[in-house]
Amino acid sequence: MMMWKEMPMEMGNGTTVQEFTLEGFPAIQHLGKVLFLVHLLAYLASIAGNAVIVTITCADSRLHTPMYFFLRIFSFLECCFTSTVIPKLLVIFLSGRQNISFPACFIQAFVFVFLGSTGSLLIAVMSLDRYVAICKPLHYPIIMNLKTCFLLVTACFALAFPLIIGLVVKVFQLSFCGPHIIPHFFCDLAPLIHLSCSDIRSTEMLAFVVALVILLTSLIITIISYSNIVVTIIQLPSAKEKKKAFSTCSSHLIVLSLMYGSCVSIYVKPKQTKRLESNREAALVNTVVTPLLNPVIYTLRNKQVHQALREMMHKMKISR
Repeated sequence: MMMWKEMPMEMGNGTTVQEFTLEGFPAIQHLGKVLFLVHLLAYLASIAGNAVIVTITCADSRLHTPMYFFLRIFSFLECCFTSTVIPKLLVIFLSGRQNISFPACFIQAFVFVFLGSTGSLLIAVMSLDRYVAICKPLHYPIIMNLKTCFLLVTACFALAFPLIIGLVVKVFQLSFCGPHIIPHFFCDLAPLIHLSCSDIRSTEMLAFVVALVILLTSLIITIISYSNIVVTIIQLPSAKEKKKAFSTCSSHLIVLSLMYGSCVSIYVKPKQTKRLESNREAALVNTVVTPLLNPVIYTLRNKQVHQALREMMHKMKISR
């Protein structure tokens, strides 16, 4: 009876690990307080910026258009996406390594990858919206009606969910019998797979295929959309119209480059064993830098958003 009590509890899939340890950034942990402050300010600015976009696009009737509808959903996803991992990162900077329970780790992994995948597909939808607006302006109100917008957003969630839940379940079914230290600042699927003591070849290939399907689908739609947009802009007779169109598209392309670059660096490689270290830096770009830049890039040159923001602030002053 005593021998039974001393044995580690084993889960149905052969797992004996009950919790994981998030390693964070041990090489720069001595700068923990400085990094905590920098990332806290970045996180708060990101949440505030995206929350402002959601609020303005809901409150101002002039912004009830397909472009701002998609931007509203995207900003909401960005708030949820960053909140999945950054609070834990802040604790790591203050206290060093952090433990996370086995179920909580997989929940975090699912939410993070699901929201990231949905956001990636939504970026493609936003590119498609810009294509129709610039290349088919006369048909834009008919094509991008409210029903179509809802269907496109629903399709992003519906495509991402079964792919990601299937992958997470596959990883969950692996055996984890040690080591339990994750060389990352959150529970991502790649480092989790490599901590397993099972044969991971099929799981690793599945993760690669899922990442490839989602990123390629998004990237192909985006490239085709913006290629047609560029051709249409070049053909515009007015230099002023060209400048305005390029100004809008260039800001979008900055976000796309950062997002696709970091995602491809992290996920689209079949053998990841030697790349887990670099994944942490790329993940910081994806979880801290891009969400912080989104509100600035999407609203910096947007006169409609500027006017709506000024009017909202003016109303707030009057109400006081």
